Amino acid sequence: MMNTHRIAQLPVKKLVIGGCRSGKSRYAEQWVAQNFSDKVFVATLEARNDAEMDQRIALHRQSRGIGWLTVEEPLDLAGVLDKNQTGSEVFLVDCLTMWLTNMMMQDFSDEKIQGEVARLCKTVATLDTSVVLVANEVGLGIVPESPLGRRFRDLAGWTNQQMALVCEQVVFVAAGLPLRLKG
Repeated sequence: MMNTHRIAQLPVKKLVIGGCRSGKSRYAEQWVAQNFSDKVFVATLEARNDAEMDQRIALHRQSRGIGWLTVEEPLDLAGVLDKNQTGSEVFLVDCLTMWLTNMMMQDFSDEKIQGEVARLCKTVATLDTSVVLVANEVGLGIVPESPLGRRFRDLAGWTNQQMALVCEQVVFVAAGLPLRLKG
């Protein structure tokens, strides 16, 4: 049976960026829920015995409601998307910035991170399933004081640029309001 909610014949590739607490995740969740019925949420955040973070995870799960399959994958995003063993219509990946953090915390070199980003870009570009990727826009603040902070900011900005190249839609969210940048 054909899904009447489908917004396009071809798979949609969409990047949603914004600052922390900008409403980007809520926007992405609502957009996916309004346009697709078979949905997979790919969570990149790992719970690490942090009560406050556990509560945030619970609130995110609650805000999505029922009808979502959740896959937790902190590192191998391309592998999860490429396999699509669920046969879903859409993946919502939240978020690329946490994925980058996970790689940095695993001591991935810049070259290895860039390789993983290239692998993800290739997967997204060739995917037969729609995908919505959420990421923080970290380049609007001050220059970080530490070398690690500057490395993170640079890699996050570069990652967002690479993903924007392969996504036909890019939306920037500020104060809960979406601004279409591409598509």
